[in-house]
Amino acid sequence: MRIHQLPSQLIDQIAAGEVVERPASVIKELVENSLDAGAGRIEVDVEQGGIRLMRVRDDGEGVYRGDMALALCRHATSKINDMEQLERVSSMGFRGEALPSIASVSRLTLRSRQADSESGWEIQGGGGEAQAPAPVAHPTGTSIEVRDLFYNTPARRKFLRTEKTEFGHIEALLKRLALSRFDVAFSLRHNRREILSLPQAPNRMEQERRLVSLLGPTFLQQALFLEQEAMGLQLTGWVAHPTFSRSQADMQYFYVNGRAVRDKLVSHAVRQAYRDVLYHGRHPAYCLFLSLDPVRVDVNVHPSKHEVRFRDGRNVHDFLFRTLHRALSDTSPGRAVDHATGELLELPSAASAAAVTTGGITEVTQQQPFRFPVQERRAGYRPSFDAQRPSPTPRAAADLDTEIPPLGYALAQLKGVYILAENGQGLVLVDMHAAHERVTYERLKQDLQGTGVRSQPLLVPVSVPVSRREAELAEGMRDLLLTLGLEVDRLGAETLVVRAIPVLLQGTDAAQLLRDLLADMVVHGSSERIRSELDGVLATLACHGSIRANRRLTLEEMNALLRDMERTERSDQCNHGRPTWTRLEMSELDKLFLRGR
Repeated sequence: MRIHQLPSQLIDQIAAGEVVERPASVIKELVENSLDAGAGRIEVDVEQGGIRLMRVRDDGEGVYRGDMALALCRHATSKINDMEQLERVSSMGFRGEALPSIASVSRLTLRSRQADSESGWEIQGGGGEAQAPAPVAHPTGTSIEVRDLFYNTPARRKFLRTEKTEFGHIEALLKRLALSRFDVAFSLRHNRREILSLPQAPNRMEQERRLVSLLGPTFLQQALFLEQEAMGLQLTGWVAHPTFSRSQADMQYFYVNGRAVRDKLVSHAVRQAYRDVLYHGRHPAYCLFLSLDPVRVDVNVHPSKHEVRFRDGRNVHDFLFRTLHRALSDTSPGRAVDHATGELLELPSAASAAAVTTGGITEVTQQQPFRFPVQERRAGYRPSFDAQRPSPTPRAAADLDTEIPPLGYALAQLKGVYILAENGQGLVLVDMHAAHERVTYERLKQDLQGTGVRSQPLLVPVSVPVSRREAELAEGMRDLLLTLGLEVDRLGAETLVVRAIPVLLQGTDAAQLLRDLLADMVVHGSSERIRSELDGVLATLACHGSIRANRRLTLEEMNALLRDMERTERSDQCNHGRPTWTRLEMSELDKLFLRGR
């Protein structure tokens, strides 16, 4: 075939294939046009999953009568004029392909009226052909009807799914758009039944109401609000606590200058921030907004504009990682989140106040001091916590007053697994193994960032039989093991000897600890790979150094662990993302026993 010019109708069909994949694609383009027009309210009506009818109404600026025919022509737009404006584009759309592409595969009607116009105007386009505009009664703004999608391309219509599936895509899309613009009211109706009705949300409290409507109340209860600005970058939004993880990435909303994107750089930065607080295979939940100068991001890299390219990607990655890592690091029992302001509240160890949350606003009320063991009151006294040391008999409590720390004071141990404590709000339950694992892990990381994990020689070196491959690995990585606090030598072809272990893990089973570390080494394969996966190796160490179930603790030991938790970053969850503690407030306990009824 010789080179030839394609006919205009075929060009429109090719363009439509890039822009219009399914009914949800049409809704996306039309709603984004409404947002660009300055709409304060957008109404979406859908019938039969959008296959029969899609109608989008807005109260925006409207389209000038003389421009209505141009609106249905390819590469005609009011949003950019030259290359400089393209490099700084801040509108949702700018290519001028949406309306003509939609009109080429449907029966499209455009109605619009500007505020200073005496009447509205209507123009129809179907199969790529447009008519002259005619007068019509219409309020200020624009409405677009799209009927019989793919009526003239039956092969593409066969690829559409069921009505329920197609509408599900539309609903998910509108939720994503509604989260991007709190200043706009949205409504969605399907087959004349109202599905969504979201008023404008100009302040934080109303924005969080919209979050609850779209993402559910549990997300907000588990979310931290953050707001950070540096290097010309601003990040705001909500990031869920690691314990609110998902089996799939279905609750991840990230916006760049108001545009929803799926970007590998962003995803990697978020995963790094969560890397040691989530189970493998679990996904974090978040709704985040990144703002920066439009010239620093290229949005013209994908036909559907889902992907962007940052001009200084490394700085963006580091900024996202640091901000999220800091927010997640601040999640400990010594801090609480004021859901009215989204700010982290410091709860010092001398706090004698109970946080009572009513309607999202944290109030502070004074409580009576708690009676606790006299040993805790000695000046400068802090019991050393030894996970393997046999426990003496608990001492009796003395009647001395003090102020209540965030996790309160230990009352007892339940089944050798949980610590029961009382704080200003009620009853605190702590998973002692998970909590101590996090404390140990964070201390190991701090040591490693310094001069290396401190080690302690064993009085009697421990001989460990291993495979030849494991012996060779240990011999080749002796220096790395020393950095981790383990001194290991090779005695024979299949024998290793452990001469020293980390101080934090004194009393642990040295042979089993070495076997588990060798298993990690076999998986990672090389010294370089292990260094890049050191967090996982340290987690293995921390697990060995943590107290086990059925280990009886004294009150002093339990209180020492509670104080360690309050001082440790990310101590609200263990290394695998499980919660380390929870609280039953007095109001919840009263409900259990029907008090006050």
